[in-house]
Amino acid sequence: MLLLNHSSVDRLMYPAAYSLFFIVGFPANCLSLYHIMQKNELGVYLLNLALSDLTFSVGLTLWLDFMWRGTWAHGGYVCMLSVNLLYTNFYTSDALLCCIAVDRYLAVVHPLKYSSLRKVGSAAAVSIAIWVLVICFNVATIRWEDSYYENNTFSVCFDVFLPLSENLARANVMRFFLGFIVPVAVVLFSTWRICLAVKSNQATEEPERKRIWKLMAVVLFCLLFCFGPIHVMMLLRTVVDDCRTTAWLFYPYKISIALSTLNCLADPLLYCFITRTGQANVNQVVLFFQGKKRSKLSTEQTIIFPSLSQTYLR
Repeated sequence: MLLLNHSSVDRLMYPAAYSLFFIVGFPANCLSLYHIMQKNELGVYLLNLALSDLTFSVGLTLWLDFMWRGTWAHGGYVCMLSVNLLYTNFYTSDALLCCIAVDRYLAVVHPLKYSSLRKVGSAAAVSIAIWVLVICFNVATIRWEDSYYENNTFSVCFDVFLPLSENLARANVMRFFLGFIVPVAVVLFSTWRICLAVKSNQATEEPERKRIWKLMAVVLFCLLFCFGPIHVMMLLRTVVDDCRTTAWLFYPYKISIALSTLNCLADPLLYCFITRTGQANVNQVVLFFQGKKRSKLSTEQTIIFPSLSQTYLR
């Protein structure tokens, strides 16, 4: 068995990173959830993405406490709930990002042929199916002995580097292929076909082309940068049995988990900077702060210039 203690660097660096993710990610997803009013299938997928990120953000406070203390102080049942929330966020986000990519593919490449699949009811049914399948998979694969360890001095949640059980090894392989390779392949195929269609379609205006490319770029970023490292580490942990090599994997593994939480920051970009409604809201916020800055500058000039004039008059 391999259990590694938290160093002082861990207790500062990781809590600082998770605190930043929570401080920025929670309000960003709340804002997305509040403003998503699009009555189309894309709005349904974005709504479910925001819900997934919010549920994980709430549980992030427990991981913050764990990183700060260096021991899990909330018991095994809360640990199991937190691990389930973590994996649920991973794979609902994965699947919903795939749905957004496929939806844009159908809208651009086959705008009339599959219009029945691009309705609000279809998107709602697909979203419900994703939640149900992901939760059922997690319940079936997440085991107490793989997620929680406790002795007389400390307890650990999720960061338990025990020899992998047969159940966890199978689950990691399934997560790598079904939860990472398949979504990346689907998004890459969709992006490739969309790029070909947009380039060949002269009727597509330049702002619309940029908006589509930005959308697919953010989707690919979420999958490759946020979810790629954690799934590679899962596979390495499954393949590597040597204890010394496993010890070397511990810190890259923790960094990959921290990178995966960036998903909570990247997902709001799909709303805030890509959808037309989101762009309008962001522009309003920018204009609001620009107006405040100008009014502040005007007030300062009003204070400074009269004093200068009074000086010259003297």
